[in-house]
Amino acid sequence: MNTATDHARALLARVPTTATPLQARRQMGTALPSVPVEGLELCREETAAALFEGCADLCGLPQITTDALYDLLKHQVREMGPAGLLEHTEEFSHLDSSEFFEVGECRWYAYRLALTFWYCDARTRPMTAGEAAAALYLSDWGRTAARGRPGPRQVARHIREGASSLPVAALVRLGRGTVADLARVPDPGDSGRWLYRQLMPDRARARACFDLICGPLPVPLPMIVRTDTGAYTLGATPPPGPGNRWARPLRAQW
Repeated sequence: MNTATDHARALLARVPTTATPLQARRQMGTALPSVPVEGLELCREETAAALFEGCADLCGLPQITTDALYDLLKHQVREMGPAGLLEHTEEFSHLDSSEFFEVGECRWYAYRLALTFWYCDARTRPMTAGEAAAALYLSDWGRTAARGRPGPRQVARHIREGASSLPVAALVRLGRGTVADLARVPDPGDSGRWLYRQLMPDRARARACFDLICGPLPVPLPMIVRTDTGAYTLGATPPPGPGNRWARPLRAQW
């Protein structure tokens, strides 16, 4: 590790990392929290059914924000009303995601919205591929004598280990720098490039970590939480989304 990297770590060590207490909204016995909208609490399938009615507005928007999704959901629920929502959900539940692309997309959008409301007084999103790769880079992954292909749970433990080595707000910035370099995703204001260059100087290792995260291995990734006070913290690992996989977007989707 070079002097610049040591200096960057020393700077981060002085950043306050007070743990933020989080209260989960998920009810006992349910895999995901409900989505509160227009006085109702919608399950994932109800949320997907409502979004499906407005799916024309989603076409060509792979990077749609969660705020935009939620606005669309509220509009659709107002339009349908509780009775209409029940009727549409019954019809929607019989549609096959593998047969109809839009159905699968709406179920993924509903999954994202459910994750958003995981905690009280906070917003929650999936960890990005860049953040996961950065956390893996900062861990002991690949530096031990372990042999053979790593399993998903083993990689997940290393990601938790690496993510705990720096403030989550710094991990978010580091993730932006990682995808800017390795996936050519623009980093607004180049806010993460300096940190990326200091903490991840071994580009071959950075590439190996990023390729592993973006590959077919279904790695369980924790969530990134932003409280209403603006503090960042690491959240729980949610169940996988549709297709038994975890989301790993290139951009943070708040």
